[in-house]
Amino acid sequence: MKKILRLILGDQLNSNHSWFSEIDKNATYLIMEMMQEAEYTNHHIQKVVGFFLAMRNFAESIERQGHKVIYFSLDDQDNSQKLEENILKLIDRHGFDRFEYQLPDEYRLDQLLLELTKKLESKKSFSVRVVDTEHFLTERGFLKDFFKGKKTYLMETFYRSMRSKHDVLMDGKEPLTGKWNYDHENRNKLKDPLLLVKPKTFSKDVNTVVNMIRSKGVKTIGEIDEKNFDWPISREESMEALKYFCEKLLFRFGEYQDAMYDGDSFLFHSRLSFAMNVKMISPLEVVEYVEKYWLRHQDAIDVAQVEGFIRQIIGWREYMRGVYWAEMPGFAKLNFFDHKRKLPQFFWTGKTKMNCLKHAIEGSLKSAYAHHIQRLMVTGNFMLLAGIDPDEVDQWYLGIYIDAIEWVEITNTRGMSQFADGGIVGTKPYVSSANYIDKMSNYCESCFYKKNQKIGDRACPFNSLYWHFYARNEEKLSKNPRIGMAYRTLAKMKDAEAILKQAEDYLNQIEKL
Repeated sequence: MKKILRLILGDQLNSNHSWFSEIDKNATYLIMEMMQEAEYTNHHIQKVVGFFLAMRNFAESIERQGHKVIYFSLDDQDNSQKLEENILKLIDRHGFDRFEYQLPDEYRLDQLLLELTKKLESKKSFSVRVVDTEHFLTERGFLKDFFKGKKTYLMETFYRSMRSKHDVLMDGKEPLTGKWNYDHENRNKLKDPLLLVKPKTFSKDVNTVVNMIRSKGVKTIGEIDEKNFDWPISREESMEALKYFCEKLLFRFGEYQDAMYDGDSFLFHSRLSFAMNVKMISPLEVVEYVEKYWLRHQDAIDVAQVEGFIRQIIGWREYMRGVYWAEMPGFAKLNFFDHKRKLPQFFWTGKTKMNCLKHAIEGSLKSAYAHHIQRLMVTGNFMLLAGIDPDEVDQWYLGIYIDAIEWVEITNTRGMSQFADGGIVGTKPYVSSANYIDKMSNYCESCFYKKNQKIGDRACPFNSLYWHFYARNEEKLSKNPRIGMAYRTLAKMKDAEAILKQAEDYLNQIEKL
């Protein structure tokens, strides 16, 4: 019988994987905390802690079931801190003659393991086996095949196919309620803060883990309450968070999913993205749980609340993974606008007079989280308008959010947010002036800058930067049918020259904004 070493990466904590359906006495599972993974970008301290805690919990849970586990903590003396070195050393030490791993979701790790496979298969009588993670609804290459011959990947088409294939909110071949999409009902501003509900939290003392991370010299960003770490780090806690979302938050989710409020970073969002992205729970079970809950509570919960949530998971999340594997590695180098500006320092401190950016950045540093509209239409919007280098944009988003893994981060930032892909993900750049931010938040009410002013010392930077973005990119964007109106408006503006000069002044003193 083969003596098997099975690798489990930090985002492959799927206890329902077929590997664990029965005890294989010939298999040993390997899970590792490594400097290689802790330092490939500058991560938020809560992200590092969250991954390590979830990995440790997972190792303990499968060990209790009877599976053999080798676990390397970051401070383990036998830990070489590199994936390949650790694996090769263990194979030689324990006499493994077979290596198995689940397909990584990150191109970087995929290439690393392919190189390792070549080395291992050159060994006499040694074999390597690769299996699926059994997590996603589609295989890696599905989206590229689905849109074969098309120039762009239309998410709505993909979303409808996923709904039909998995019978989600469906009545035969038609949507259950007669409509596929309730996006227009998901764009409301929160006007009554009394509607807000506290998020589900999981209070844990993580002082020991934090001290270990710091003692090893891992460079991190952000804050952490070492006595009260509140992210789910087990399947059981993840299911608790899902149950809480349905019972306490779902009834308002769709209505306010795009809203922003400076008194609350989470609003009605589920905070399940970290749990799903490390695979403690699967997208299909989340969607099915939410759908079943709604079917039992249709008198209290409108379908628009539910469809908006389901679209984010089996539509957007699955779609973005498909784009990643269809377009990598070239996607990571795309820079359609040739943006080169450095990221302002206030993205690491939150110290800016722009209230929307201040709250979005401070909230991110404090909680390792911001919801999708804060990421897209506040921080991302500013980065695009200011011409920030997409390489810097990617590293900031990849590091600061607990749920950020490259397959979901880079497609959302370099694609959706920065339009650096030239239109693979989105059909137009997602930019706005202060008007949209004011429409969806209360940020403008107490801001140093004036939302209605385009010119002057206290004119909102978003207003002039918005027009400056279109003016400097006219050659690349003027033929886009979705934004022709912007250029017709710009051509008629009597104060256009002064507005563009205002933007230039702001860009020249960007660190002081």
